[in-house]
Amino acid sequence: MYYLITFFFLLISMLVYFKIADHFNIIDKPNQRSSHTEITIRGGGVVVPLAAIAYAILFHNVSLYVVGGIVLISAISLADDVSSLSNKVRLLVQLLSVTMILYGLGALETWPWWIIVLSCVLILGVINAYNFMDGINGITGLYSLIVLLSIWYVNVYVYTFTDSAFIILPILSCLVFLFFNFRKKARCFAGDVGSVALGCWIATLLLSLVLYSNDLKYLLILAVYGCDTVLTIVHRLILKQNIFEAHRLHFYQVLANEQKVSHLMVSIGYSILQVAINIMLVNTHWNFITTLFVSCLPLVLIYVSMKPKLMTKTIAV
Repeated sequence: MYYLITFFFLLISMLVYFKIADHFNIIDKPNQRSSHTEITIRGGGVVVPLAAIAYAILFHNVSLYVVGGIVLISAISLADDVSSLSNKVRLLVQLLSVTMILYGLGALETWPWWIIVLSCVLILGVINAYNFMDGINGITGLYSLIVLLSIWYVNVYVYTFTDSAFIILPILSCLVFLFFNFRKKARCFAGDVGSVALGCWIATLLLSLVLYSNDLKYLLILAVYGCDTVLTIVHRLILKQNIFEAHRLHFYQVLANEQKVSHLMVSIGYSILQVAINIMLVNTHWNFITTLFVSCLPLVLIYVSMKPKLMTKTIAV
């Protein structure tokens, strides 16, 4: 019953947000770096922090510091969607949010300092990767849905490392968001508030899973996003570009923008690849290195061999 209540709460909240966004002109205008051509409402991912608030009210089996960290990082991201903030302000709030999450997980009192540092790097890395990868209709919502369902499966059938509701509520937020975004002409985009909130929530879940299971292979539940992000950063460094500026060099962007592959087909393709990897993860008992090799080598080969052929001369320079 609580899940049904939450789903309709998020659905109604999204419709209300559309009215607010229309009134305050919270929109995404296309530019030369965009993968879309029409003005669209930005910030539809606000349903993700609302799901976190709903969790705190209805379930609250996970520390409120963890939930508060997700809500705080979402709030600063929503503010950035409305009016661009400086990188320093965003980073400061992100660090504060991550600190709250780690405190809520008991890290600051019990974990060695180097694990705390690596955990900070992991969460911030996933957050920024999610932000980088949010560029076409459907990709953030559908990919996140696959990742969260995979984590839920592990939690139910392999390692019970957290409250199931803490995984199911972001799943519900993805379903609501996808209803408005997984379309040829999306009614809204996730915005920073959606991509950052999902990245933070998923990173928190994966960190908890890895530490509970003592198995790094579960980080590969994000293998497809991870490979695209890392290889694109390397590519941009080779081209001597500023990796913090907007661009159209991700593999999915080349497919959607240069090759004119349907946004929805690209999103489905990324999600299917991750499904295949996640099925392998839960059905094998290989060590991390072997799993990493089997999961990522095909992705690297696809990226390196196909991307130069798909890119136009204009984007390649």
